[in-house]
Amino acid sequence: MKTRRAMPVLQVSDLNASVAYYNRLGFATNGIWGEPATFAILQRGDVSVALQLLRAKKMPVNTHWAAYIYVDDAEAVHKEFQAAGIEISRPPEEAFYGCLDFDIADPDGHLLAFGQDLDAEPHGPGLGPDKGNG
Repeated sequence: MKTRRAMPVLQVSDLNASVAYYNRLGFATNGIWGEPATFAILQRGDVSVALQLLRAKKMPVNTHWAAYIYVDDAEAVHKEFQAAGIEISRPPEEAFYGCLDFDIADPDGHLLAFGQDLDAEPHGPGLGPDKGNG
């Protein structure tokens, strides 16, 4: 069996508002399920993010990144988001792990990083030729 990809599933307090926000980030809505709507999958390029209507009484606290999304050009994505009026939580900066990245927070406070790998190494940070069982 080969693993194929991962998709973060973020709990949200208002599914429609969150879908609209992710649409502003350039994610296309690939499906909304439930009556009333409780689950959505959005995609930008090869990256998918799922949004699930909060089932608990309280939103889980996320103290760091909920997702790290690799992009080809972090500066260009940063400018795109600024032009769309997206609030930037942390401006682009080079990190010790070899990426240029920046952060935004979605309406529920989920912190999303958008990062560009600055190393020519084909696997990128956190990935190597040994892929475990996958």
